[in-house]
Amino acid sequence: MKTLKKILAVFLCAGMLLSFASCADKSQGDANGEDLEKITLCLDWTPNTNHTGIYVALAKGYFKEAGLDVTVVQPSESTSAAMCAAGQAQFAVEAQDTLAAAFTTDEPLGVTAVAALLQHNTSGIISRKGEGMDRPKGLENHTYSTWDSPIELAMLKAVVEKDGGDFSKVKLIPNNITDEAGALKAHQTDAVWIYYGWSGIAAELSGLDFDYFSFIDIDPVFDYYTPILIGNNAYMEQNPDSTKALLAALKKGYEYAIANPEEAAQILVDGDTTGSLKDSLELVTASQKWISGQYKAEVEQWGYIDPARWDAFYQWLWDNQLIEKELPAGTGFTNEYLS
Repeated sequence: MKTLKKILAVFLCAGMLLSFASCADKSQGDANGEDLEKITLCLDWTPNTNHTGIYVALAKGYFKEAGLDVTVVQPSESTSAAMCAAGQAQFAVEAQDTLAAAFTTDEPLGVTAVAALLQHNTSGIISRKGEGMDRPKGLENHTYSTWDSPIELAMLKAVVEKDGGDFSKVKLIPNNITDEAGALKAHQTDAVWIYYGWSGIAAELSGLDFDYFSFIDIDPVFDYYTPILIGNNAYMEQNPDSTKALLAALKKGYEYAIANPEEAAQILVDGDTTGSLKDSLELVTASQKWISGQYKAEVEQWGYIDPARWDAFYQWLWDNQLIEKELPAGTGFTNEYLS
């Protein structure tokens, strides 16, 4: 628990100190921009296909049509929720698992999840093909690159033990990997956690023969929401119509990406001013084709958060002593702003 507190303290401080001037990515407006309501939206990382609907809404003018002048910014590492809570951004991209500690402190962050950007947790464990790690028990006596996060390790332990394995036999090593496929090819590690929509597709394009298992295939309790869009509570309470307008514009952006993945991929690459997607159109396009099916998946309403799934994961965290207090049902999310 001390580790979680430390992480949250750094998380908050870093977010408070971050300068918008150094991280602004793109704003949408024109000569009449002063007539539009200005909103800042902070990403959780550099632009990727999780964010495509945002960039489509910028490029297609959906925000402007909704009366909004939206600026997209990037944080320093892991500070998007802190920026949002501090009012430096009205909205931010985050994940349900990393928000858990923010809701269980003595002074919880004043943010609420208002939309799911993907309907399912698309993460799992990738390994070299044929070495027995196509199932959790197979991680025994192999190296696994860890971020040393309590929730990460608890989830991994849970799926290994559910599969009849002995987690103490998994060899944990630090995760300093930036290219998962390259690290596996070089035998830098035997297994690593990835999000399939980006790193799994990159592994496919690299020609790596790999095995993979998904967390949600092992236990549905791990089908938590990642990524999500959160909003500043005070802002949303004072500006419910603007919040609904933002989400309606995002809905149009993500639904365009669902229907037009190749065009949406190009929009994302063209809209990225960070340089992180330079010369990556092949990967972005392949990722977009795969992930577009995850934006809504089986649900009819873009952004919908299933209360039962949300609550089940937070209950699992409490049952496994990964958070400091039990969270009441419905903590941290709402569907009320969705159109």
